[in-house]
Parts: sequence; structure tokens; C-alpha cells
Amino acid sequence: MQLNQLAMSYAGKNLRFLRKQRSWTQEEFASKLHIKRSLIGAYEEERAEPKLEVLEAISSMFNFSLDELLLKDLSAEGTDKGNYLEQRRRLKLSNNAAGLIHFVPQKAAAGYLNGYADPNFLDELNTFTLPMLSQGDYRAFEIIGDSMMPTPSGSVIVGEKIERLDDVKSSNTYILLSKNDGIVYKRLIKNTKPKNTLTLMSDNPIYEPYNINSEDVLEVWKAVYILQKANSIQRWEIGQLADIVDNLQQQVTTLNKKLN
Repeated sequence: MQLNQLAMSYAGKNLRFLRKQRSWTQEEFASKLHIKRSLIGAYEEERAEPKLEVLEAISSMFNFSLDELLLKDLSAEGTDKGNYLEQRRRLKLSNNAAGLIHFVPQKAAAGYLNGYADPNFLDELNTFTLPMLSQGDYRAFEIIGDSMMPTPSGSVIVGEKIERLDDVKSSNTYILLSKNDGIVYKRLIKNTKPKNTLTLMSDNPIYEPYNINSEDVLEVWKAVYILQKANSIQRWEIGQLADIVDNLQQQVTTLNKKLN
């Protein structure tokens, strides 16, 4: 019974700490958890114990285990290591040299536009490693849709960070984060006419290429691995392949006219 009381007191305290970390009001936090605002107040003031489904939702939202949420005082300051949240983040960042990869699922794609440089946001993403990668800065993104077929929807693209747009090589595939489009996976063509623009091309020719301004690009990740389910590769029929070749020829002709 004492353990339960201790756990629940940490749960209420931790709920308040995590909410404050995100600068959310109780109303905003309650809306994200699909519960009444009054319950958030009751939990934080330890007048009520959070239900298991609420704890599980918070654990998933902030990428904590239930044990951490219940048994760790996340706000407690150590002698020289900061609170538990800061210590965990420091440990994760120190593991980056060993090839730790943050995974951005589709459900986190919208938030990534604002959180791509926020340590709090990145700390809440799941991570994994791939033994075949050399040392570097990597991130993984789930892509949805058929614009890069035959790469199927739901594939995970592992990308290596490109620091300068000058290092982008035309016709290679990249994950781009841009101000207007968010996360996209495309083939990139560097343009000289018009200047300071990139042409984004889909592998599926039913999608027309389009240009974006270089200044709108926030991040670029060179695709190095594609992770997908077995037997999920799209197969093209002969007639489809003929249409694809014809469509690609038309797109190349159009691009050449624009560049010249």
C-alpha cells in the first residue's frame, strides 16, 4: 500500500512536471488525453489517482515507461546532473556516436516541423540502431502515400544528415523538411535557372515535379536505407511501365525547357 501511495504521488507530481515542460495549460493537456480538465487538477493535486489508461497514454506521449512515470521523480535535481529528464536526454545524446537513430513516425510528422530542433521533442521519439551504419548523424522517417512507388507506403527511410544544400547530388533521394511542405521524400534536382530553387521529383510519374525555394528548406537527410515489410514491393505491369517511360520523357523535356 505504501508503494502504491508513493507511486501515485510521483504520478501526480510527474504529470504536472511534464505538462509544465511543454508549457501546456491543464485544459490543453486534458484535451490531448481526452479527459476533463478537472481530472488533471485532481491528479496533479493528488486528490485522485490517474487511471491506468491515462497513465498509458501519458507514457506513450512522452516515451516513458510506466515504471518511470510511477516510481521516478522526474523533477528531482541531482547534485550535478540535473533532473531525471535531463539525465536521460544526456544519456541518449551521448549514445548518438554509437549510431542511435531517432524514429519519426507518421503520427509525429506534423509536430516534427516545430520540434525538429527541440531536445524535449526529440527525447520523446523512439530510437533504434542499425549495425551496418558508419558513424554519423542519422534519423528515420515513416513515409505514407504512393508518390515514391515502387517504394511502398509505410516504408521507413533512414537518412544521414546533410549540413549544406551544396552537398546535395542531383537525382538522388532525400528526406526534406521545409517550411511549407513539412516532411517529404523525393528525388532532388538542383537548379541554376531559376536560382536558389530545388526541383522535387516523385518516382511515381503520375505526380508532377515542383519547385521549392532553398531558403524554405530546414533539414535535408540523404536516404541511405529503406526499411519495409517483406513482400510489400509494388510490381509494375508492362503497360504501366510503358506509360511511366513516356511520362518521364515528357517530364524531362519540360524540365530541360525550363532550365534552358
